[in-house]
Amino acid sequence: MRELVILGTASQVPTRTRNHNGYFLRWEREGILFDPGEGTQRQMTLAGVAASRITRICLTHVHGDHCFGLPGVLSRMVLDGVASPVHLHYPASGEDVVRALASLATPGLDLQLHPHGEAGPIAPGIDVEPLRHRIEAYGYRVTEPDGRTFLPERLTALGIAGPEVGRLQREGSLGDVRLEDVSVHRPGRRFAFVMDTAVCDGAVALAEGADLLVTESTFRDEDAALADQYLHLTAGQAGALAGDGGAGTLVLTHFSSRYDDVAVLAEQAQVAAGSADVIAASDLDRIAFPSRRPSAA
Repeated sequence: MRELVILGTASQVPTRTRNHNGYFLRWEREGILFDPGEGTQRQMTLAGVAASRITRICLTHVHGDHCFGLPGVLSRMVLDGVASPVHLHYPASGEDVVRALASLATPGLDLQLHPHGEAGPIAPGIDVEPLRHRIEAYGYRVTEPDGRTFLPERLTALGIAGPEVGRLQREGSLGDVRLEDVSVHRPGRRFAFVMDTAVCDGAVALAEGADLLVTESTFRDEDAALADQYLHLTAGQAGALAGDGGAGTLVLTHFSSRYDDVAVLAEQAQVAAGSADVIAASDLDRIAFPSRRPSAA
C-alpha cells in the first residue's frame, strides 16, 4: 500500500486550521515520517496513524517547524512498545540539535541515527539531494526498483501462459524467448519530498519523473520578493518544478499564515505545472499514490 497522510501544512506559524509540518508516507512495509513539527503526535492521533507504523523519520533540516515534534513522537513510540529499530535521517550539520531533541524523549527506543552530508543514497530505495535554504537542507526521493510489464498479446502469440510466465520473469528467458521479447521496461514509481528551499538543482533533480511530488509553496507569486529573501518557493515556482520534471501529481504545502485561502496558490501552480494534477493540501488529507502511468511499448 502506498499513501500519503498530511499531518500539518503550516510554515513557521501555525494557524487555527493548519498545524506545523508533518507528513506520513506508507510505502509498502515502510512507514516514513517526514519533518515532524510541533503537534505531530496529536495530528497522528486525529489522522489514525499509529506510532508503531513508523520505521523511518526523515528531517529535511532542523528549523523548529520541521523537527520540534520529534521528542513527542519518539516518546509515543516508546509508550506504544515499539521494539524494532527506527531510523532517523537528517543533515549532518544538525547533529547537535537532533541529539538534543532525541535526549528529551522517553528512553527505551532503538533509535538509529543516520546523518548525511552529500547527495546520494541513504537507505535502500531512498536518496537525498541538497536544497538551497538558510541552513543545510536536503530533499528526499523514495523509489521502487524498475521492473518489466508483460505484453499479453506477445505472450499469447508465443504460447506462453500460466507458470511459464513466472518462470520467464524469474529466469529472464524461456527457451529461445527472452524476457525483453515479451515485455517493456517499467520504471519504478517515485515519491519526492521538497521542503524549504529556493529553486535549485537539487529540487529540480528530485522532481524529475516523480509520480507524487510534495513541495513547499510558501508564497503567492505576487510575494516573490519575500520568497527570494527567505529562500522559499512561490506557487508558480513549485508548479514549474512539477511541469518541467514531468511529475504526475503535485501536492502543495508549507503555506504562509498570511493566506487564509490557498486555492489561489493551487491556481498559480497549475499554470506552470503542465499536465500534473495539483492539490493544495489540508491537514489530515489522505492522498492515495497515483496509479502507475502507462509504459510505452
